[in-house]
Amino acid sequence: MSSLLEIRDLSTHIRLRSSTIQAVGNVDLRIEPGETLGLVGESGCGKSMTGLSIMGLLPAGAEVAGGSISLDGQELVGLPEREMRRLRGNDVAMVFQDSMTSLNPTKTIGDQIAEPVRVHRGASKAEARDRAAEMLALVGMSRPAERLGDYPHQLSGGLRQRVMIAIALACEPKLLIADEPTTALDVTVQAQILSLLNDLKRRLGMAVLLITHDMGVVAGHADRVNIMYAGRMVESAATPDLFAKMRHPYTQALLGSIPRLDSDPGNMLFSIPGLPPDLSNPPAGCRFAARCTQATERCATEEPVLSGPEDHPFACWHPVDRPVTALAPAPHAIGDRHAATEPLLRVDHVVREFKANAGGRRATVKAVSDVSLTVAPGETFGLVGESGCGKSTLGRLIVGLENPDSGSVAFGGTAIFRKRGRALRRARRDVQMMFQDPYSSLDPRMRIAATLRQPLVVQNVGDRAEQDARIREIVRDVGLHASALQRFPHELSGGQRQRVGLARALLLEPKIMVADEPVSALDVSVRSHVLNLMKRVQAERGMASVVISHDLAVVKYLADRIGVMYLGKLVEVGTSEQIYARAAHPYTIGLIEAIPEPDPAVEQAKTTTSIRGELPSPINPPSGCRFRTRCPYAQEVCAAEEPELRETESGHRVACHFPVAAVA
Repeated sequence: MSSLLEIRDLSTHIRLRSSTIQAVGNVDLRIEPGETLGLVGESGCGKSMTGLSIMGLLPAGAEVAGGSISLDGQELVGLPEREMRRLRGNDVAMVFQDSMTSLNPTKTIGDQIAEPVRVHRGASKAEARDRAAEMLALVGMSRPAERLGDYPHQLSGGLRQRVMIAIALACEPKLLIADEPTTALDVTVQAQILSLLNDLKRRLGMAVLLITHDMGVVAGHADRVNIMYAGRMVESAATPDLFAKMRHPYTQALLGSIPRLDSDPGNMLFSIPGLPPDLSNPPAGCRFAARCTQATERCATEEPVLSGPEDHPFACWHPVDRPVTALAPAPHAIGDRHAATEPLLRVDHVVREFKANAGGRRATVKAVSDVSLTVAPGETFGLVGESGCGKSTLGRLIVGLENPDSGSVAFGGTAIFRKRGRALRRARRDVQMMFQDPYSSLDPRMRIAATLRQPLVVQNVGDRAEQDARIREIVRDVGLHASALQRFPHELSGGQRQRVGLARALLLEPKIMVADEPVSALDVSVRSHVLNLMKRVQAERGMASVVISHDLAVVKYLADRIGVMYLGKLVEVGTSEQIYARAAHPYTIGLIEAIPEPDPAVEQAKTTTSIRGELPSPINPPSGCRFRTRCPYAQEVCAAEEPELRETESGHRVACHFPVAAVA
């Protein structure tokens, strides 16, 4: 059987004023009809540029410099744009990475889904609208005919991604290119989207190129995996073979960088040192040599080619044959956090609501509803839940950026939000926040040095020389080169910006830090760097922290105790071990099920997460138990009576009428 897509010796270059970036270099790739091929690598390795080269949608200044792209026997390189437009969206389609920026905000989703049907199939307006409703139903959207008139901003991230898939599949393409289709989505939504793509692939008989940086995603959803690094293909194999017997050190490092639920939090995560090379001036030898633990002099001077067995070729002079095993022990926290009689932070029956406009009428968003928790000195408390459940609002309440409508947030026995003027400014030195998006939280007009100096100036800490010394020290502590101080935010990578955010939070030596989704949109390799850094810094400083995330595996690695939050309520609280080994709330179980494991056997045995449907609106949450509309165990009492947090064992509390252990 001939390949549906065959790429030979593809090179794609981006021409700048003073240099040329070799984004894709001499790449070979093939996809069979009905197959899913995973294309994995860090940001900037050429994955998306490969997909855009296939689609003929390269950005300005980029061009295919050489090679061949054949789709179902037709050569695409050099094809006139008119012919390419006929194929694009019809025979080959793409689901783009960011659904919010990819959808047209001025057009309804119905019109956007109908457009390719009218362009490629010559359908009438009514026929195209019917097809749009059919596609929304196919991607699992409830009441599809009613949603055709919605605009992108009216939909959640998961629903927008379903719309993107509906647009791509409207003409039933032979090949679907899914470019990071689940990046930064909740683990539950991610599981639903990936399950949907698998189901649609089988029903429509199409092939899929799944582009991602997450090895856990491809483990359960790809037939074969190609590993890409610095524009080169470095390894290719069937999914089970790649995970069991990876040969390239880069593949080994990617797998070792993933925090897993069964990982020992007493060990540091494996992380890849350094950064990918500058592709405007790539190194002469192996492009991974500078970051590789196996590298020799030959690696620095002679580039290996993709060779070896036909079913498992790799490009390495010193191949490995097993996953990472030896890991360094994680640092231990200073002092005994359990010796403190009084908690450092006490959140007591906090409520926070916002006024909103819903369909022309005034409404109230119930963001945080009667939440209580404590954090001891030196302790890490993890806060887990889907987007929209109130985690970030609670974090802002803790640091005093929001005031509660009722209840109290006390730090060291005193409510921060009740202070004013100089007392409030002084209190905020002890409570700092690491924001979710480091790019939007950094001033684009200020160099990093000025950004880091600002809190020291506001708090009147030292003279200029002392401030300079403090800034240099903190930059060194978070693993940034001193040259980063003279750069602007856009000149740094995502991992570097996240380190700047951590440095800014640590500058004033706070007693507690709130980290809001600190690694949600980072590559797995950069994520492990940041997680190890956060663990080390906290241990060295004896600082308490609240870590907010939708990923239980990340939180379990960092946290001593975990609180699971759903639609403004805490539904389960316990130690990391209790939550992982003896989770009792159905929502917690669903979050654990949805985490992609870098193990093909585990992932392919999964059917779907037990959490059904979309998160209800916080404007009108369900009566009784707020999770009941998505719970597989819900009964009449769940609608009539709200469950309270009850202790099931020492330190483990659950708000559920039918805890999973009792049901079992």
